[in-house]
Amino acid sequence: MRLRLVVFAVILAFSSPALAGLTAVTTFGSNPGALGMYEYIPTGLPAGRPLVVVLHGCTQSASAMLNTGWNALADQYQFAVLYPEQQTANNPVRCFNWAGEYGDTANLVRGMGENQSIMSMIDTEISTHAVDPHKIYVVGFSAGAAMAVVMMSTWPDKFAAGAVMSGLPYRCATTVNGAYSCQNPGVTKTAAQWGDLARSGDSGFTGPWPRMQIWEGTADTTVAPANETELVKQWTNVHGTDQTADETESIGSAATRSAYKSGSTIVVEAYSITGMNHAVSIGAEGASACPAVAGSYFDDRHVCSTLRAGRFFGVVPAGGGSGSGSGSGSGSGSDGNPYVAIVSPSSGDTVSGQLTVVVAAGDDVGVTDVDLSIDGASAGTDAAAPYQFAWDAGAAGKGTHTLVATAHDAAGHSATAMSIVTVADGSGSSGGSEQPGGASDLPGCSLNAGRDARGLAPIVMAFVIAIRIGRRRRSIRVSR
Repeated sequence: MRLRLVVFAVILAFSSPALAGLTAVTTFGSNPGALGMYEYIPTGLPAGRPLVVVLHGCTQSASAMLNTGWNALADQYQFAVLYPEQQTANNPVRCFNWAGEYGDTANLVRGMGENQSIMSMIDTEISTHAVDPHKIYVVGFSAGAAMAVVMMSTWPDKFAAGAVMSGLPYRCATTVNGAYSCQNPGVTKTAAQWGDLARSGDSGFTGPWPRMQIWEGTADTTVAPANETELVKQWTNVHGTDQTADETESIGSAATRSAYKSGSTIVVEAYSITGMNHAVSIGAEGASACPAVAGSYFDDRHVCSTLRAGRFFGVVPAGGGSGSGSGSGSGSGSDGNPYVAIVSPSSGDTVSGQLTVVVAAGDDVGVTDVDLSIDGASAGTDAAAPYQFAWDAGAAGKGTHTLVATAHDAAGHSATAMSIVTVADGSGSSGGSEQPGGASDLPGCSLNAGRDARGLAPIVMAFVIAIRIGRRRRSIRVSR
């Protein structure tokens, strides 16, 4: 029987707001955690694209996380977004049960409780929308962040990376009293102790482990800032590296970024946001617009966690300048030209049959349209993101073919990107198609969140009343 929390406060009537822009999925396999499932799938999403799993905090529903702007990025860069939702029957304030339920630790054990429900949703996304099973990412806020850490610890073979905003180490708490202490002031352990706890989530797993990005406000009174240090200990140890940062960066006066490497790969990245309380950091950074918007638990600190998490995952091109990536792209908002890159197919891919050419483009003043040419002949113009073009590769004939995308902005500037692909055979368009997954690390971008992404849902405000959970029989204090 599910254990319920006793709440000492004025509680909202937790009827979910309309989940505008999201699609409810009612059947998705085993659901022992009794969670709800919502998804956002861009129109015409090709096979082999990434999936981002977004987990809300307490007093929130899936729709509150629309503020993050992941749907806008999904439209522009072509990936799927999954929104699991906690139910009031499991937790009256909609917290994911990251510390178990009154001593029952089933949720923390691989293949049980809420972690199994979320994994069933992911498997459904893979089977239904043909997302790339090697490009699954998870991001969460507060209780959702703590649950993201649970997912990465119990299913490390399924996730490439994760990002946690005001999160907590795996198995920081499994009891009521432990949950109190874990949140604030925090629990201190050695790196090896934390690492052993994370490894216990899937004791047979030998790696490679998911990469971890960590966010915390220096003024957070709900999840103490010390938890960021403990998360760094846990996940650097998991990756077999130390707690001495290999890169440090000051982001103006707003934040400090620290990066920890294993070899040449950043495996842990930590952001400390100056003066921020319990919230998700959002805001434009210079010429780069942020797709997230302000609301309860979303704080404009001029550091865009959504955009930086997307870049860390590789679902959004690395910011700041031009480069070649997996199909050469050019331009950036900083030089007056738009950014453009051919996302799929990437240079070097082998293709066949009917497929969709996907182009990413952005600019501070707005992209007006994108043209595509194949072997010098026009393949059409698309004036709305996501920029997509149908191509019968079979009819094009066996051999190499050159795709050139040209983006035009409202100021009259343009930039081009090129991808050279090989058609496997010239047997025509009647056969099945092979749609490559596309690039995961493309050159710089400058987003304009307010422009023409198709299907972008209206932003839904998060709940504004803070709930304090008191301890009584069968009660637990968990992070919002």
